[in-house]
Amino acid sequence: MFASDMNPARDAGRVSAAGMVLFPIQFTWPYGGRSVSVSGSFNGWTELVRMSQVEGCPNVFKGVCAVPHGSHEYKFLVDGEWRHDEQQPHRTSEYGMVNTFDTRPVPAEVVSQQQLSAVTLNQAMLRISEEEVQAARRQISAFLAAHTAYELLPESGKVVALAVDLPVKQAFHILAEQGIPVAPLWDFSKGKFVGVISASDFILILRELGNHGSNLTEEELETHTISAWKEGKAYMNGQVDGHGRPIPRQIIFAGPCDNLKDLALKFMQNGVATIPVIHSSSEDGSLPQLLHLASLSGILKCVCRYFKHCSGSFPMLQLPICAIPLGTWVPRIGESNSRPFAMLRPNASLSSALNMLVQARVSSIPIVDDNDSLLDVYSRSDITTLAKGRAYTHNLNDMTVYQALQLGQDSSTPYELRSQRCQMCLRTDTLLKVMEQLANPGVRRLVIVEAGSNRVEGIVSLTDVFRFLLG
Repeated sequence: MFASDMNPARDAGRVSAAGMVLFPIQFTWPYGGRSVSVSGSFNGWTELVRMSQVEGCPNVFKGVCAVPHGSHEYKFLVDGEWRHDEQQPHRTSEYGMVNTFDTRPVPAEVVSQQQLSAVTLNQAMLRISEEEVQAARRQISAFLAAHTAYELLPESGKVVALAVDLPVKQAFHILAEQGIPVAPLWDFSKGKFVGVISASDFILILRELGNHGSNLTEEELETHTISAWKEGKAYMNGQVDGHGRPIPRQIIFAGPCDNLKDLALKFMQNGVATIPVIHSSSEDGSLPQLLHLASLSGILKCVCRYFKHCSGSFPMLQLPICAIPLGTWVPRIGESNSRPFAMLRPNASLSSALNMLVQARVSSIPIVDDNDSLLDVYSRSDITTLAKGRAYTHNLNDMTVYQALQLGQDSSTPYELRSQRCQMCLRTDTLLKVMEQLANPGVRRLVIVEAGSNRVEGIVSLTDVFRFLLG
């Protein structure tokens, strides 16, 4: 609890206004204790930020707070007693003896967005060492290794599985009706799950049939079962044995007792968006039970839930994303970008969007106007909306991305409002804030936009975040 002489309501005005740039500042208490927190004028004295012991230094506690420019006061709460650090600048105030510090503002009229990000980067990196980044990674890795896939299971819900001998057309419509982008496949003859079918399969089907120069007919989808498509896909990818027979791809799955670190690595190593969690009570794996469809967002949600309340002890989580090697950024003039960055205009053909999704191996593509400002995104999962009114029977070269996106919307909704569904972030957003956005179900990528103009600056994905967190 706060001391009685502190009045949070009176000091609330000292908290930075919305939109002000905040800098991560590390506080250190080197005098020991069992429980140490810090609070100050920078958060209106309304929040206690818990500090953590430094590995190998049991008397040293550190924590990070987001601080605006200006002059600030702060104190430490050590084992229930308010104290100040006599070795740091201090003065007498209405709260007794408090420590003080100043942050120097940069004149706004001479600071561009890129320069402001550079200032944020320099301020942050001066206070965060590589050792601290590695220490945070070790703690996150240890947390993931200590928790299992069983903890991802919701209290209630449903999981849709499809029979492998189901016609592709019927599977297409089921996914659209259920509003799901992926479903595990059950083989009755083998008595086990043998794979998954996803929106990506339908993209490949439409592209393959379109390459033969004729519009897609319902009869073509009706005569192809899922198993037949999977065999054809193996031939297309050259996955055949010495006798020219297709080699079935083994299903990628996890058990409920598998730890979350191994599960996250399995996602990244196999480049998949969903992994079924399957339990079998018998040693031979018979009578399997499908418990859940795991995703990286579910794992990230566990990380955020655990570390959010002690984020002040992890300077790395308070870094702006522009200050760390994270995501794919639009290359500047004279720069090269080893990772593909794809954007499309609303009048681009749907076939070009599908080709780009496959070739760039991404889950979604930003749709931008002539100024490269974000209007919408086209995702792999949007392919299921083509089931409405059998739009997949049309020539995909004659359908625009705008028309395809309208299939999934109320026709009375103005196109400008569709940007509300776009998941966006700013380059100055902290890693923790970006993680919390990506932890929402169904979100796999955030579009990094310029404040005010919504001009696209980059993309950050779930895989990007886990690659950084796990080193």
